[in-house]
Amino acid sequence: MLLKGGAFSSCNAAISENRSTFGFSNSTRRQNGNGFVLCNSSDRARKAQLLRVLAVATGDAKTKQQESSHEPTLADRLRLGSLTEDGLSYKERFIVRCYEVGINKTATVETIANLLQEVGCNHAQGVGFSTDGFATTLTMRKFHLIWVTARMHIEIYKYPAWSDVLEIETWCQSEGRIGTRRDWILKDYATGEVIGRATSKWVMMNQDTRRLQKVTDEVRDEYLIYCPKTLRLAFPEENNASLRKIAKLEDPVQYSKIGLVPRRADLDMNQHINNVTYIGWVLESMPREIIDTHELQTLTLDYRRECQHDDVVNSLTSPESLMDDTILELEGTNGSATAVKDENDCLQFLHLLRLADGSEINRGRTEWRKKPSKR
Repeated sequence: MLLKGGAFSSCNAAISENRSTFGFSNSTRRQNGNGFVLCNSSDRARKAQLLRVLAVATGDAKTKQQESSHEPTLADRLRLGSLTEDGLSYKERFIVRCYEVGINKTATVETIANLLQEVGCNHAQGVGFSTDGFATTLTMRKFHLIWVTARMHIEIYKYPAWSDVLEIETWCQSEGRIGTRRDWILKDYATGEVIGRATSKWVMMNQDTRRLQKVTDEVRDEYLIYCPKTLRLAFPEENNASLRKIAKLEDPVQYSKIGLVPRRADLDMNQHINNVTYIGWVLESMPREIIDTHELQTLTLDYRRECQHDDVVNSLTSPESLMDDTILELEGTNGSATAVKDENDCLQFLHLLRLADGSEINRGRTEWRKKPSKR
């Protein structure tokens, strides 16, 4: 349930998006006992750039102790990402690898979700939050507080293909008194086309008692300096799909996958089931005839409880029934299964992940569109 990093979650020191400033050109290196270290003026320039960004975000200068905490690492220098000029959001570019695509030679939804998580982690780490996977501030660590995911909503308008370059921008904002939110915009880097958007909601929990807790003003002040000063939403449209409540899926369900067990590889650095694992479990119970002819366009998950490494999970799915929608029969089901077809010609399903005792882990909703012609 915990998404490593913080408020799907966590980023690295400012790096120029121009390759020439990454330290590979116009720079000399010297070797010490720990390996190679950049040691010329470009290093100092990068550090100065970061400090200027932080000064813009906070409105004041940083102490020497704060400066040293943002010293760029080798990973920072090589990563294709940086804080934006105002320091209030972060952008990073990714090349879609061969092992990140599915049978259609396009990135899977799990790949997209993993990249959202990665860029969020890099953002939080880069502005000085902890690297323990929880994106915690100093006050949060003092009182053993962490962020946990409450909701994740992803919309994908076009899946990137193998070797495509994807640029993802992310930022955080306050969400009422009990939580925070993180948004993302996904673009095709070659064309600038927006190919996806996502948003998430997070709540604060005491790591020892596992109880939710209100975000204090002290914690809020620590992270709001890195957030946009005016409300900025990935989904600004009124009544957009990210706001829709998810009804509980009632028995009997039409599709199920029983007895899913977490693997060791499903555990994240915090010994919790990784958020992306839940997405895979939800899709396990989708009917084959939909998987073969449609692709996932929209995914919404509400996280209701943690899943432990020794839990056994049941994945349940049924077509969503809405009034005044067109109902379609799915082929190969003898007319027993129906699916909602919305005004955009998409099929809609409800999902539930639960334990054998009936305890809910996740509620979900998905929308599926017809697969496009092959590239």
